[in-house]
Amino acid sequence: MALFWRSKILVMEIESTYGVSADPDGADAVLAKDVTLSPMEGNDLDRELEQPFFGSTGSIPTELHVKLSFKVELAPSGTAGTAPAWGKLLRICGVAETIIAATSVAYNPITDDPEAGTIQFFIGGTRHVMLGARGTASFEMTANQIPYINFELWGLFSLPTEEIRPTPNLSAWKRPQEVGDTYTTLTLDGEAGLIMRKFMMSMNNQVEPRFLVGSEEILITDRTEQIECTIEATDLATYNPYSAAFNQSEIAMTLAHGTGAGRIATFGFTKAQMQRPQGLETPQNITEWPLRLVPIPTAGSDQWTLTLT
Repeated sequence: MALFWRSKILVMEIESTYGVSADPDGADAVLAKDVTLSPMEGNDLDRELEQPFFGSTGSIPTELHVKLSFKVELAPSGTAGTAPAWGKLLRICGVAETIIAATSVAYNPITDDPEAGTIQFFIGGTRHVMLGARGTASFEMTANQIPYINFELWGLFSLPTEEIRPTPNLSAWKRPQEVGDTYTTLTLDGEAGLIMRKFMMSMNNQVEPRFLVGSEEILITDRTEQIECTIEATDLATYNPYSAAFNQSEIAMTLAHGTGAGRIATFGFTKAQMQRPQGLETPQNITEWPLRLVPIPTAGSDQWTLTLT
């Protein structure tokens, strides 16, 4: 029987003990798009045996792991102080979640003891399981488009099996508001009147499958966030990115998206170093600056925040 790719089901839950299945079910379903699965990554160890004739002596698969990538719509839960459906996915990317009941949910990067998750991916009745999954993420907002979070996740390999498919409950996933003048505002270095085309913040987690005697784990070993933000060029009296880059300025930046209680997502950067502007873009014969900024920690784990209110 054919396995229709469109029929896939993705479920994920946070593990209490690393590498021990959290047994996600239909209530933990993920509403994703642009899904790609690499079900058996690793290396093939060639035996390279000497024999008195030509021919291979075979290989042994090692360091087996699974890689999964997809994107989800960046839409808060719709209720202030209630975590969004995608919150658990951020948590396994080295991000802490802080909930203030009936008020807000905040996310910020962490260095030590990131959480991990169990992911089950069904194609027909074939179930692929990723244990100890961790990864990286990026956030993208483009004018007149849906805002997204892009995930790349790695997990320990388990042999696929045939199982009964869960019934996914996707009610926690809310409809997003499009990026645009109605819902989105940018403030850069105190200037609130700038016109933005697109924004992307990449976490750039360094994710390392590490396989040793006594330990097999997916690790996050480093992180270097990067912001890319394209804005309409202005006169230099209004804003001067060249001066900011030349003086190695560390500037504040805020990007807020959404309207209505429980539907607002605000990115905050207290110190983002302006990088050298490289080139100009001219859509519709209007000059735009493609800017690059690097978030800088102050006390640690505070180079960016995402607050939902």
